[in-house]
Amino acid sequence: MFMEKILEKINHQIAENLYHGASVAVLNDGHWQEYYIGTIDGERLVKPNLVYDLASVSKVVGVATIAAFLVYQGKLDIDESVSCYYPDFQTNDVTVRQLLTHTSGIDPFIPNRDQLDAAELKAAINQIKVTDQKKFLYTDLNFLLLGFMLEEMTGLVLDQLFEKDIFKPWQMTQTGFGPNNQAVPTVKGISDGLVHDPKAKVLKEHAGSAGLFSTVKDLETFLEHYLQDDFAKNLWENLSPSGSKSRALGWNLDGHWIDHTGYTGPFIMANRRTQQAVIFLTNRTYEKDHRAEWIARRKELMAVIIDELR
Repeated sequence: MFMEKILEKINHQIAENLYHGASVAVLNDGHWQEYYIGTIDGERLVKPNLVYDLASVSKVVGVATIAAFLVYQGKLDIDESVSCYYPDFQTNDVTVRQLLTHTSGIDPFIPNRDQLDAAELKAAINQIKVTDQKKFLYTDLNFLLLGFMLEEMTGLVLDQLFEKDIFKPWQMTQTGFGPNNQAVPTVKGISDGLVHDPKAKVLKEHAGSAGLFSTVKDLETFLEHYLQDDFAKNLWENLSPSGSKSRALGWNLDGHWIDHTGYTGPFIMANRRTQQAVIFLTNRTYEKDHRAEWIARRKELMAVIIDELR
């Protein structure tokens, strides 16, 4: 039966206490199937219309989508220096492509980062050290810089830009920056509705790396546009330098699938060739934060999903 192995894997991971539950949606043969599995916190059942912290899935729901629009419109050259579009960035040898594919050579260490306010953190990022090591190194700073760049280019704060160009035209009414007091909590005992990511907490609506909240229904709409709209027709292309990890425009690229994951547990996947997509939303950090274990087990789950959807 279709989905049997996927649901079995999810239930097995819940039984192993990797997370309490998940909201899942799969697009196959032109139809979405939704599944609400387990609990939010060990007690309250997962149900439709829950709002989740997207963590780094925000990178593609916001910044990468705006970048794709601008590339499609001929307004953004990914091989141009970032400083051409954003002069406050203190180096001329990092391109937009390198930020989008995490091959910028940025050293992400910021001294006393958690003691900085928004202005201080932005200034530190603008002056961040750049090395000549241009292999793949995933860091939020690449997308924070892209977010600053887009604000400079458009004259809009990111929440205004995303609402104007993505959420309103696509009728994603439940998606936006927090705080969102209706959101599924990501840490036991904390229900303030704030984003989990510490840099996004400080930068708020200026954060291009995290900070968005959304629902299964809104993400279904979002992925349908990636599968159908002209702006995305050429996005299933490896933009990384030779020998580096395959990356599409802001997304991980694995064969015919693009995907993006988030620290708190969510991930989304899309395959334009087969017109298939997957949404997996959870709050895996609620009880514990064993990141290395989760990365390994998430890979197992995504492999099962891809195999089942062949």
